[in-house]
Amino acid sequence: MAPSSRATLSIDLDALAHNYHVIAAEAAGAETAPVVKADGYGLGAAPVARRLWAEGARTFFVARLEEGEALRAAIAQRSARIIVLDGFVPGSGPRLAAAALTPVLNSLDQVAAASQFARAASVALPCVLQVDTGMNRQGLGRDQAAALTQSDRLAGLEIELVMSHLGSGAIPDHVRNTQQLAAFQAVRALFPQARASLAASAGAFLGPDYRFDLVRPGISLFGGGPQERPDPRLRAVARLEAPILDIRHVGAGELIGYGTTIAAEQATRVALVGAGYADGVIRATRRGGQAWAAGALRRLYIVDMDLTVVDLGDGLARPGDMVELLGPHALLDDQAQAAGSIAHECLVRLSNRARRLYLGAEAA
Repeated sequence: MAPSSRATLSIDLDALAHNYHVIAAEAAGAETAPVVKADGYGLGAAPVARRLWAEGARTFFVARLEEGEALRAAIAQRSARIIVLDGFVPGSGPRLAAAALTPVLNSLDQVAAASQFARAASVALPCVLQVDTGMNRQGLGRDQAAALTQSDRLAGLEIELVMSHLGSGAIPDHVRNTQQLAAFQAVRALFPQARASLAASAGAFLGPDYRFDLVRPGISLFGGGPQERPDPRLRAVARLEAPILDIRHVGAGELIGYGTTIAAEQATRVALVGAGYADGVIRATRRGGQAWAAGALRRLYIVDMDLTVVDLGDGLARPGDMVELLGPHALLDDQAQAAGSIAHECLVRLSNRARRLYLGAEAA
């Protein structure tokens, strides 16, 4: 391959498969249904879903209708269930039906729209019902869900799954978890014929009480720890590397980059690395982030649009050597913490400017 200053984003599908089986073993007895929204957390929903299908996944969650349509086209030869979290938005019925997508009903308005569509089409429409148990985000109120069972508002609808979402699952001993669990158990009892799902990545590791019939892992499939810190059971899926473009000497106290706040504490050598926030490296990572260079983790000084400056110290390196900005050494959760963010954002911000390389077998 000809020399290039372009960054490379490697996506390890074998690591993805490993993480899937770790989560499936942790949630034994429940179906493990991957969340591949936002184009597979920025890593490519199609190759991610094809590999996870090969590993045994049969249900997938996306956020948007368009994501569901694209995923159905990508895995058209597979009889996967694809569930759309945004639900039954106005006018979406024909497109949901055409792509065999299952909507999550998040409000009474969505319930009414879905029922009207199903009755007009004389079909039984498979649906998922989401109930808010204390996160105060999407979902029907618990009283609203109870009232549905005493009316004909569900006419034409087959409620296959009842779900909710934990707001504090990454903090195992938080009282909110047990409160939401109790609320969800009460809701589940209203729909005894439906399966139940409460846990996403974090909840899947909270123990058997939280598993129910289906868990919905997202970030932990891609290497993010369920408690928002590195978890040795999980492997890094994304690895962002970029070449050293130049090496410079910086004197003690000399300023680096824009502004007047970042200076070298002592005389050192810095590497100018050919990737920046245009490639998806979060600018705020410079606050405490590290890169793997010259065989060790080394401090980031600045992240600009096209360049990241890394403190080499006495490390042996030369222009053309690759620096890992995210991956098995520069761990996802550590970089997220340094940026004051979460692993999810670090992944979905990875841009298409970096050359993408998929490693490991992908089901055709």
